[in-house]
Amino acid sequence: MANKGLQILGFALALLGVIGLIIGTILPQWKMSAFVGSNIITAVSMYEGLWMSCAFQSTGQIQCKMYDSMLQLNSALQATRALMVVSIIVVIAGLGAACMGMKCTNCGGDDQVKKAKIAMTGGIIVLIGSLCGIVACSWYAHDIVRAFYDPFTPVNTRYEFGSAIFIAWAGAFLAIIGGAMLAASCPREKRPSSYPMSNRPPSSKQDYV
Repeated sequence: MANKGLQILGFALALLGVIGLIIGTILPQWKMSAFVGSNIITAVSMYEGLWMSCAFQSTGQIQCKMYDSMLQLNSALQATRALMVVSIIVVIAGLGAACMGMKCTNCGGDDQVKKAKIAMTGGIIVLIGSLCGIVACSWYAHDIVRAFYDPFTPVNTRYEFGSAIFIAWAGAFLAIIGGAMLAASCPREKRPSSYPMSNRPPSSKQDYV
């Protein structure tokens, strides 16, 4: 029963994690303009994401523009794009495999040991996908920090972390916890006894002296 509850909890956390990864990938607030320098009052806030850049004006208007060409993007952004897409696909595939092996489903046959191994495999796949997400977020965050502290970067073009990168980070960590729970839910196979009992029926004859 505890193993079944561990599988359900791990699946729920991994599902929340992949939702966070999807939301974080779509949102454009991966980095936001940093208000540094002598003039910190501005009427426009700039945000950049994986797919578009947006300008938020103080009047409430929002203007977003998709990136024109993928080849014009820097290597960090291209790598983050690819890793986030791979992370989402791999985590969803792992959830599908884990769903087939969970005790609360009827998929995968009646062999509980086989189902548990399928769930464990799905958990390992989820772990791999979530690690891709963490690498993508960390790579993008490193690029933000490097550009921020670069003395040759103009003050008005410096950026800091946006909310989307934290959502993606949280989703990746939730997926890691859920994948670890699914991977740890495989029971041990029962070993046969070292001294098997004899199946011969007892003798009904009595020995007389």
